[in-house]
Amino acid sequence: MKRISIDEALDLIQNGDLKTLGDMAYKRKKELHPDGVTTFVVDRNINYTNVCWVDCKFCAFYRHEKEDDGYILTFEQIDQKIEELLAIGGTQILFQGGVHPKLEIEWYEALVEHIHQKYPTITIHGFSAIEIDYIARRSKITIEETLKRLQAKGLSSIPGAGAEILSDRVRDIIAPKKLDKDTWLEVHRTAHKIGMKSTATMMFGTVETDKEIVEHWDYIRQLQDETGGFRAFIMWSFQSANTQLKKEIPTIQKQSSNRYLRLLAVARLFLDNFPNIQSSWVTQGSYIGQMALLYGANDLGSTMMEENVVSAAGATNAMNQNEMIQLIRDIGEYPAKRNTAYEILERF
Repeated sequence: MKRISIDEALDLIQNGDLKTLGDMAYKRKKELHPDGVTTFVVDRNINYTNVCWVDCKFCAFYRHEKEDDGYILTFEQIDQKIEELLAIGGTQILFQGGVHPKLEIEWYEALVEHIHQKYPTITIHGFSAIEIDYIARRSKITIEETLKRLQAKGLSSIPGAGAEILSDRVRDIIAPKKLDKDTWLEVHRTAHKIGMKSTATMMFGTVETDKEIVEHWDYIRQLQDETGGFRAFIMWSFQSANTQLKKEIPTIQKQSSNRYLRLLAVARLFLDNFPNIQSSWVTQGSYIGQMALLYGANDLGSTMMEENVVSAAGATNAMNQNEMIQLIRDIGEYPAKRNTAYEILERF
């Protein structure tokens, strides 16, 4: 299959017929996943702290250290959340938080070790690139040493959060204190180098251009060519409620379902070396989340037992395992529960 260029992807976004794009992306999905299985994972987002110094303008979740409602969860609070997850058959925690200005590598090592030893069946998928980068700088060690030390304690993989749009122009507007695009890519490159897999993400719908969207895909496609370390791509639209960015740029518009499906379909065609693409039902709702399975997505993501960041910005969609199974069956595909590594645990 001939690889799509940046210019070709840009033309598809701007001029492609939506239904035709869906047909093309679905065909590509079927080539990669001919058995018709759509997967999902039962996990829980645990935000270990909401204290953050980065002040991303698109985020409604963070608090400053001296604010009354800032928190760091105790190990006991985290244990309770994991036990609730185990009770419903969960296998993974997505573990991330604000970038706390004072926590150093030893605190993170103790936390990961505690969870890994007490709950060995739970996969720890945690700490975004900006957290890893800041832990390294705060602790005066390299990114590689940070990742290796956390890996030794039980960290399995890292999420793609913090990518937003991999354009320094965009990042300087929406999150001027955040790490630059090259550092985000370097954290993931380093993780892949030490045998730690990750995911890649994209948040669209702020101030980026169509070309910057495609360039974002090109950066992660190039890194995937180099390392093969990305397991999946996940894309969602900016949720603007309660955010500083919406106050500063009130002309920012809520992204339509049409726009989401259009970008998803082109992403599936462009990211030819990514095995999995997740549907973002958390921001899009269950109906468009289901439609995404016809526009290239082969995974419905997480049942999301707990979610705090997107909901703080106004998205309040929820879904349980039975609802996911039904959505998948309704489009003629076969539902299966997976783990973090996309290995099938149970078919339904």
